[in-house]
Amino acid sequence: MRINKYLASKRYCTRREADEIIEKGKVLINGKRAVLGDKVSERDVVEVKFRQKKYRYFAYNKPRGIITHSPQGDEEDIAMKIPLEGVFPVGRLDKDSYGLIILTDDGRITDKLLNPEYVHEKEYRVKTAVNLRPSFKEHMEKGIDIENYKTRKCTVNIIGERLFTIVLTEGKKHQIRRMCAALHNDAVDLQRIRIMNIMLGNLPSGAYRPIQGSELSTFLKALGF
Repeated sequence: MRINKYLASKRYCTRREADEIIEKGKVLINGKRAVLGDKVSERDVVEVKFRQKKYRYFAYNKPRGIITHSPQGDEEDIAMKIPLEGVFPVGRLDKDSYGLIILTDDGRITDKLLNPEYVHEKEYRVKTAVNLRPSFKEHMEKGIDIENYKTRKCTVNIIGERLFTIVLTEGKKHQIRRMCAALHNDAVDLQRIRIMNIMLGNLPSGAYRPIQGSELSTFLKALGF
């Protein structure tokens, strides 16, 4: 295994950060300074001589109309709306959706959080254009065919004639909107209210708060850190 991949697998840092650490001479393999491209096996002794970065994590309530990142023309993205430097959004919400997004400078968590193979819950509150049919919950929960893909089983809670919450463990592009459309309805209001144990709660639109203490410990432990 290449040394940068090894360091990432041991959760020291991301592969990109590992390359920087190796170039600075802070990684030894069997007492010898490592170089980019070196490979290690289970028999090798790897020493890392640096202080692990103290990462930051924030819960942010993305307003409707704001792009997660990479704005075009006169669009505004999250980075333009907050005073935090060096953090990035993990995942995305489309322009017309709003609610919880995690901001961090910890690149290690990106795949762990977004890759559907890890089965992490994300919960949404959705309002539809017309009343929900009696069979809506059953069809949504067992999976919907959307353009040659069947969505995973999910949990739906009906809370009004045109209002429901849904818990997903995957995140296909515009998935909830496409699922509703497949059942002859339209999602006209879509808000993410939870990512794993991180709750949106009463966080005002456009505001952010640090994720810390036991909330952060539980979050990172569930991600394998």
